[in-house]
Amino acid sequence: MTTLEQPEVLSDSEGVVEEHDPETRRRSSPWRSRLVRVASVLAAILAWQLLTAYDVRLWLRFDTLPTVTDVVSAFGTQLQTDLFYLDLGQSLIRILSGFGLATVIGVATGIALGRSELFADVLGPLTELARPIPAIAVVPVAILLFPSDEAGIVFITFVAAFFPIMVSTRHAVRALPTLWEDSVRTLGGGRWDVLARVVLPGILPGVFGGLSVGIGVAWICVISAEMISGRLGVGYRTWQAYTIVDYPGVFVGMITIGILGFLTSGAVELLGRRVTRWLPRGERA
Repeated sequence: MTTLEQPEVLSDSEGVVEEHDPETRRRSSPWRSRLVRVASVLAAILAWQLLTAYDVRLWLRFDTLPTVTDVVSAFGTQLQTDLFYLDLGQSLIRILSGFGLATVIGVATGIALGRSELFADVLGPLTELARPIPAIAVVPVAILLFPSDEAGIVFITFVAAFFPIMVSTRHAVRALPTLWEDSVRTLGGGRWDVLARVVLPGILPGVFGGLSVGIGVAWICVISAEMISGRLGVGYRTWQAYTIVDYPGVFVGMITIGILGFLTSGAVELLGRRVTRWLPRGERA
């Protein structure tokens, strides 16, 4: 005879019994978590200010870095210029163009590699040979291959995001239970029915995992490409600030890159949670 699990109960000194519900604890924790995160960021900023303001030199030379107030002042100056927003828009156009192309082509290629043995035999070895090559190493090839620096930077961004997306999609396709496809075919479904009703919904968690990785790698490579061959963009402006020894300007560029990366990665993860809302909580996580 089996018994159902009951919620853990606790009794206080007055004999009142209350349920110790894990779901209640889970709902009450987000505010505490947010406060801890904000406190950690503020503590890091305070440490930065103290170490640089008092010219601390303990193996690391904090006395050579600008203070928080210097960076904030430089940031305020940058926000009042049109060039800052032009660089911002140029970097966003590049990242969205390259990442968008990588998403479409990477997902399609991953599905084809996972579903077609012929496709895997023809293109599989080529993708595995090209995958270990860092995207930033493709900069000389992009400069020679494309007629404009703009197209070359978008290509480098595409290459950076393509492989994480493609690999995650391929693994997600191969991990699908064959029982799902057999069920659709038993009910009379064809190849397109399997693709629409089994493959595409089933691989969504894996696809968005690849997108989260891809957007981060894409930002690293687009900034690096802008530093090497760009004419506009946050990466180009950051490197230019370094060449003229404008260290507060360098930190303004770094912080801007961090904020852009945080926002775009958050947008991808939020979209992923919305799209996969129908999944059980454990599988979504």
